Amino acid sequence: MSLRPIKRLIKAKPTLEGAGVHLRRAFGFGNTSDFDPFLLLDDFRNDVPEDYLAGFPWHPHRGIETITYVLAGTVEHGDSMGNRGAIAAGDVQWMTAGRGIIPQEMPKGDQLGRMHGFQLWANLPSSLKMTAPRYQEIKAPDVPEITDDDGTKVRVVCGRFWGATGPVDGIAADPIYLDVSVPPGRRKALPVETTHHAFAYVFAGSGKFCNASGPLAVPTEGVGWADTTPPEEAENRSLVLFDRGDDVVVQAGEEGIRFLLTSGKPLEEPVAWYGPIVMNTQEQLRQAYEELREGTFLKAETPR
Repeated sequence: MSLRPIKRLIKAKPTLEGAGVHLRRAFGFGNTSDFDPFLLLDDFRNDVPEDYLAGFPWHPHRGIETITYVLAGTVEHGDSMGNRGAIAAGDVQWMTAGRGIIPQEMPKGDQLGRMHGFQLWANLPSSLKMTAPRYQEIKAPDVPEITDDDGTKVRVVCGRFWGATGPVDGIAADPIYLDVSVPPGRRKALPVETTHHAFAYVFAGSGKFCNASGPLAVPTEGVGWADTTPPEEAENRSLVLFDRGDDVVVQAGEEGIRFLLTSGKPLEEPVAWYGPIVMNTQEQLRQAYEELREGTFLKAETPR
């Protein structure tokens, strides 16, 4: 077994998106080469309706895939192709924007006013930037959940893990997207493809991710700290970026620990990025925004 060392620890930062939605951004809109093929991870857990109900009105996407995973509440969505629907607790929506789509996403809280979930952006390779848009919408019962002998539970959203295959398929970056819960006091090794970039995002409980130089604690509530100086302890909403290796090892604390474990095959392609449009060159990016101004952004289906 080759233990994956911890490369960096990142605290999710408060930010505003859409029409004024308060959320936390774990990474995105900077140099994301360490996360390639992923571009951004937003944590939109919020218990104050006025901080999220304005939602994400109509906006363009091109060249990326967005993965929305809901824990509580509902996200109602529509798009320029006439699709309408909603995803609720435990559901997943994987939207491949491809050559262009204009969606909107409007969050609604549950009976307690909670709107909890995550949105992950994955890059598309140059060969698929202008592919046809498509959706994969998965309801909670269709996401396989595996329980190991020690009580560790893993929901497999995408990819193959412990013999189970997630319902989302045909994704260029060959990603693994897992929701992992490790019981109190348990130490768990989780295999990760050696060639993939990988990160964990802690959102409940506490524990220690084992580094080559010693464990790194991630309790539920901790002290504040600066990103430039990785601490002994970090508060919840912490992202752990791993270096290369075969396994991620975590030691759960007294309350157990729950986190997203995500990995993907790096595309290693140039990125030209502005807002929700991600291309390979500045010229392609300029063309996309010119098409938006001219009303030619949306492309008709090619006749067969």
